[in-house]
Amino acid sequence: MDLGLADRVYVLTGASKGLGFATARCLVDDGARVVISSRDAGQVAEAARQLGEDRAVGLVADLTDPATAARLVETARERFGRLDGALLSVGGPPRGTVAEVTDEQWRDSFETVFLGMVRAARTVAAALSEGGAIGLVLSTSVRVPIPHLGISNGLRPGLAGAAKDMADEYGPRGVRVVSLLPGRVLTDRNRELFAATGDPDRARAAAEADIPLRRLAEPAEFGRVAAFALSPAASYLTGISLPVDGGALRAI
Repeated sequence: MDLGLADRVYVLTGASKGLGFATARCLVDDGARVVISSRDAGQVAEAARQLGEDRAVGLVADLTDPATAARLVETARERFGRLDGALLSVGGPPRGTVAEVTDEQWRDSFETVFLGMVRAARTVAAALSEGGAIGLVLSTSVRVPIPHLGISNGLRPGLAGAAKDMADEYGPRGVRVVSLLPGRVLTDRNRELFAATGDPDRARAAAEADIPLRRLAEPAEFGRVAAFALSPAASYLTGISLPVDGGALRAI
């Protein structure tokens, strides 16, 4: 199946590793070109090198900076001459229940996880023409709270609501907005969460037992779904929250 990605251009935040990098890899492998960003200069440079200098540009950027989204758009246009969409992802907020996390942690997380992503989506959407697409990388916490991730449980559902609102607003222009809800994937973030329990092997086994497919996803399995959702092949998908979780969510 041809996804129609040849020579299309996407910006991806938080994409030096994990789900963002996996999506960038899938986009590039299908002929797209990408601008990837990360707060770590060394990691984003290496990620761009792996993707190919003719296909990828790495940019050191942080979504808490109001100028970041415009820099990403400008870089895509200057380097590749166009922009067709974005995958917006940020690191996970601190662990802890709602009762445990501090006001400062809530404020910091709101700036990065919520406001930074909404601002980036708004900026990118303004630069897109018909056929453009934006994907927000959220979490299954949009639908079911995850123990000991109170900030994520509070902010991610709000982002899914904001994405739906943007899908309604930008739809008449032919610009799509989707939320992607990854479950347990073998990323550094999930390894950290397993390690924080004190018995990572047991924590991973317990997580796998709750997944109908009885395993955690590889990042590329998420990347392929995200690349499809951003591609012209998914031209009639918008306003949805798409789980990529091996069937772990019990809602129909």
